[in-house]
Amino acid sequence: MTGSTPRLILMGTGPFAVPAFAALAAAGYEILSVVTRPARRVRSRQGAPPTPVREFAANHHLPLYDPPDVNDPAAIARLGALSADLLVVCDFGQILRPETLAVARWGGINLHGSLLPAYRGAAPVQWAILSGDRITGVSVIHMTPRLDGGPIIGTAQTEIGDDETAGELEQRLALLGVAPTLAAVDRLASWDGVEPLGQPQDPATVSRAPRLSKSDGRIDWTQSATKIACHVRGMQPWPGAYSELRFAPDKPPHRIVVRRVHVLGADQQDALAVPADVAESPGRLLSTTELVVATGDGRLQIDRLQVAGRSEMTGQQFLRGHRLAIGTRLGDEPSGGYGSDSS
Repeated sequence: MTGSTPRLILMGTGPFAVPAFAALAAAGYEILSVVTRPARRVRSRQGAPPTPVREFAANHHLPLYDPPDVNDPAAIARLGALSADLLVVCDFGQILRPETLAVARWGGINLHGSLLPAYRGAAPVQWAILSGDRITGVSVIHMTPRLDGGPIIGTAQTEIGDDETAGELEQRLALLGVAPTLAAVDRLASWDGVEPLGQPQDPATVSRAPRLSKSDGRIDWTQSATKIACHVRGMQPWPGAYSELRFAPDKPPHRIVVRRVHVLGADQQDALAVPADVAESPGRLLSTTELVVATGDGRLQIDRLQVAGRSEMTGQQFLRGHRLAIGTRLGDEPSGGYGSDSS
């Protein structure tokens, strides 16, 4: 660092922000305030569970501010009175307007969970897996009012594991983001405020990562086995990939949350003896010893799953507890959600 120690305001809510914030605190930067989203109202004697950033502020004895709208004039005035040098934003949940960015001398930087301009938006980690990417990473940008659109100050990349879920990958990316965040703060500290800062993003290569909803978890069995496997990994831990299954023709369908799957290779497919009278259409059960399901292209084995209201179990445990015939169909209700061919 050159000159005086930068005076920072940290803005975040979720767990992705905590490793970078903790590193800034450990590095000796002057943290004037931690800004987070208001606690959710929960009808419980214990109240709402603390958010990760709220816990971080308490553990480090840092001032906490949780305005309903950080762009409200009162919030802007309160933050402006701190005379901060820089806003450090990560996993915050509110888009900062120009007036809010202007409360700090150098504006703000944002740690984002993708290699921008890929996957701008609220769910970059999930969409990298849903798209079948092999490489991802983090980016630190100098913030502008355009969502995730500022010039890139630093990046770090990593390979996505074959079986890695979005939750597992997010934890790794949060740690990967520490070094480029620290480097970005140091770079701002020596910035003259005139020379262009960072690399502008190429608008031709922008892709979006919109926030997921519960309905996005529904499995569309007409998709390929490979794409469904990505879907299952990308939907972990939330909203969870799911399908419906009737244990008997006269019973209502049960929701089955699919936790782990793998695509059957050629040898495994050849070893699977499917009766000739079974129509192998998407969503049909093809074995009563392993939970193998036909898809739009290939076969998929469900390794771990959970029936609503019960503990997670293996596919074999599920089959031992339920007498299902070969040809039983998963996905009784119309398919949709992420990756649907009808969308």
